[in-house]
Amino acid sequence: MTERSERLRRQDPERYARLVAESKAPYRGLRKFIYGGVGASGVIGAVVFLTQILAGRDVAAALPNLALQVGLVAVMVWLFRWEDRTLRK
Repeated sequence: MTERSERLRRQDPERYARLVAESKAPYRGLRKFIYGGVGASGVIGAVVFLTQILAGRDVAAALPNLALQVGLVAVMVWLFRWEDRTLRK
């Protein structure tokens, strides 16, 4: 540990801990924000295709699109949870 980092650790331990966490997982907050945004988009798309199926309009085309949206949401949930799990290790 360098003298500068040791001085920062003593003077401002909260900031030092935040910087160490950021160095271990860079852009973690940005990635989680993107996962949340893409997941929310998938939920909106799934609702649209689900209502289209319930209305009986173009069911043959809406069913695969609904499956794609549900899969997208599942992947985003998995990535979001995986991001938390990797930080704890």
